[in-house]
Amino acid sequence: MTAPTRTGRATLRPRTLRARLVAGVLVLITLICVGVGVATCEALRHFLVDRLDQQLSSAGGRYAASLEHPDQDGHDTRAQSPGTFGARLVGGTVTHASVVCGVPPGDDDPVPIAKGTNGDAPVPLDAADISTLRALPPDGRPRDLTLSVLGHYRAAALTGHDGDVLITGLPLHPVDETVQRLLLIELIVFAVALALAAIVGTLGTRLALRPLERVVATAERVSALPLASGAVDLGERVPDDDPGTEVGRVGAALNRMLGHIGDALTRRQDVEERLRGFAADASHELRNPVAAVRGHAELALRHPGPVPEPVRHSLERITAESQRMGTVVEDLLLLARLDAGRPLAVEDVDLTRIALDCTADARAAAPSHRWLLELPAEPVTVPGDPHRLAQVVANLLANARTHTPDGTEVTLRLSADAAQARLTVTDDGPGIPADLAPQVFDRFVRGDRARTRRTGSTGLGLAIVQAVVHAHAGTVTLHSAPGETAFRITLPTRPPAHPNPLR
Repeated sequence: MTAPTRTGRATLRPRTLRARLVAGVLVLITLICVGVGVATCEALRHFLVDRLDQQLSSAGGRYAASLEHPDQDGHDTRAQSPGTFGARLVGGTVTHASVVCGVPPGDDDPVPIAKGTNGDAPVPLDAADISTLRALPPDGRPRDLTLSVLGHYRAAALTGHDGDVLITGLPLHPVDETVQRLLLIELIVFAVALALAAIVGTLGTRLALRPLERVVATAERVSALPLASGAVDLGERVPDDDPGTEVGRVGAALNRMLGHIGDALTRRQDVEERLRGFAADASHELRNPVAAVRGHAELALRHPGPVPEPVRHSLERITAESQRMGTVVEDLLLLARLDAGRPLAVEDVDLTRIALDCTADARAAAPSHRWLLELPAEPVTVPGDPHRLAQVVANLLANARTHTPDGTEVTLRLSADAAQARLTVTDDGPGIPADLAPQVFDRFVRGDRARTRRTGSTGLGLAIVQAVVHAHAGTVTLHSAPGETAFRITLPTRPPAHPNPLR
């Protein structure tokens, strides 16, 4: 339950810088509006309550005193504000309680009050109301009270001439209505202000962050460039902007960095071109001398006369090493051609026949291994160079044969659908070390770090596999763990629209 809560909470937070800036401005304006609203409402309420207190002070207890002898005191309700409440207490007992009429009962009035003959009306009081009136100290200070019939009032109690307690009160519902009206007006004004702030803030931040968007767009275009190999045209630059701003300084720094990267890539490409040229030239120049050495050694071994055993052994070693050197030269020439982007032959290639032939050759070369072959019912055909694809399969099987002990089970699995063919070579050997796995397709990388002559590996087999597969617009991947190593190749079953030679 914890993970969904964190995910749901994270989706509510603004993700973009523009959204965060606008949200921050809106939160700040909202806090200011809340503060202004609370302050103005409290100030208005305090002002209106002070006015009520002044009216109570000027009225004193005259209305409450006139309730006992209205005729003798010349009581006239027209001299009192409508809604004025008066009560007289003698010995803690309420003897009189009335309210001046003239306005309809407020929303807080639960029952209507019948108008009396003098323009006022008696107020029915329950036990709670009587307790509330008794609790008022007769010191003349206005206090809030609530009556069950009349609602909220501001009242003051005074001690009369006869030792009685005279209570006069004014209704608070006009004050509450005025404050509520002000609050409603402020809510409408603040809502409109927030909406305008959101619109203006969004447009303003969009305009202010437009240079940053250009920086992001440039960085995204650069990140999509193939920087790993080949010539790279790193001409992308951030449009010049005001260097006095933070975004301008970021853009200038990015332009300088792109310039340095472009120079480094150009130098790297120059070095790679020189190395490829050297490898191609050296391989081409070594081809004939190596063939000549091998030919002379074989010719010497065919000499009809007696040849001392040490000499024969040396000639056999010369033949074997020249043959191995010839293989290295041919592999280097093939990689040089692929690096130069020379197209391969394209014809329909029967991968099923290649798998059968290569597995048979591997079984003859290493009968101590267990060779398994899994083929679909129908032949699998792909467009490509049959000799190079056969070399790919042979190299994968030779790699499994060379780097696994006797008794290892090696499986070649072939499958296909309408779009691509898949060829997998799997063995249950010890696996490839984790530190070596990311480099297995590099050139001259060998599993035998000691570079012994036992395996005869040149370190070019898997590099040729990758180069040929890429030249056929395919992919090759490796998954290795103790007890299972799998090389997976995918090839398109239709000719690619654009060849993809490894450069």
